[in-house]
Amino acid sequence: MKISRIAQVGAVAAVAALALAGCAANETAPGGSTDAPTASDLSGEIAGGGASSQEVAVAAWTAGFQTANPDVTITYDPAGSGAGRESFQAGAFPFAGSDRAFTLEELEAGPFDSCVDGSGIIELPTYISPIAVIFNIEGVDSLNLDAATIAGLFSGAIANWNDPAIAALNEGVELPDLAVTPVHRADDSGTTENFTDYLFQAAPEEWTAEPDGVWPLSSGEAAQGTSGVVSAVAGGNGTVGYADASRAAEEGLSTAAVKVGDEFVAYSPEAAAAIVDASPFEEGRSEGDLAIALDRTSDAAGVYPIVLVSYMIACQEYADAAVAPIVKGFLEYVASPEGQDAAAAAAGNAPISDTLREKVTAAIDSIVTE
Repeated sequence: MKISRIAQVGAVAAVAALALAGCAANETAPGGSTDAPTASDLSGEIAGGGASSQEVAVAAWTAGFQTANPDVTITYDPAGSGAGRESFQAGAFPFAGSDRAFTLEELEAGPFDSCVDGSGIIELPTYISPIAVIFNIEGVDSLNLDAATIAGLFSGAIANWNDPAIAALNEGVELPDLAVTPVHRADDSGTTENFTDYLFQAAPEEWTAEPDGVWPLSSGEAAQGTSGVVSAVAGGNGTVGYADASRAAEEGLSTAAVKVGDEFVAYSPEAAAAIVDASPFEEGRSEGDLAIALDRTSDAAGVYPIVLVSYMIACQEYADAAVAPIVKGFLEYVASPEGQDAAAAAAGNAPISDTLREKVTAAIDSIVTE
């Protein structure tokens, strides 16, 4: 499995923290389901992949689950959301991580070779994290930015860091006469789709390109994956980018507080979770397809609007029936309080609420294991 050093450290910590939980899980399947195989019955190997934003969390989940199930091996390739969805559709992965759900058009077009013909899929919002606006300006540790200014920085409309639009939001900050170098993802990325969705909703006059996982502009510097964007921003002066906030914190990068209503809100797991619970599920989807329609324009106090909801995607019925019990058991652990706490400790994401967990657990229960 391709895991960064930080992910490895998180995984080791998760193993230690979850050793006792593993013993309990050998008595009852993760998540408490009585009709799924007990942990001691599970054996085999499965490989998944997709969203790089989840990399550290998945390392913690696999460490905890494999501690409870020593005869199971799970690997995860953080190649990006687009690659994960494509591999899942092609039958290469029995589960995928993605920073966006499949669209209704994609679901209609199919096919999903991992699944039995006619089987539905489940999409589980099990990883919630703010997307940080990261920057690297020598001598400047923090900035206040609104949606229009963020859109200008990434569109090229704001080309210098001492631009009056930035100065007006940051009284007393000495802004340098320095060119702005925006950095975006080179790959098809759910993080990009979430970020451009925020710009499209919150700054419609300054950002007219519709949300997309592929960066819509030719300007700026492109970097592969979350790690690539973080490295490019950290390695330059005058750079600005966007990345899962847990990765920004790991690298010690400067981040912007975002204007919500009349306040500037710094990212936090709590603020990210608040906007998710306040947003509805998308219409027109099956019962186990829990795609969330995020409201990026909320002006509620303490809400951080640039949030990433990353999904675990699986079949309700598998063409290869042998993988179903492993996928089901793993997802039960991912959604459990223990699994969510392990991921939060390693990655800094927001654990899902009990209300959302009920819906996620019901979807996992729909996976056929016999």
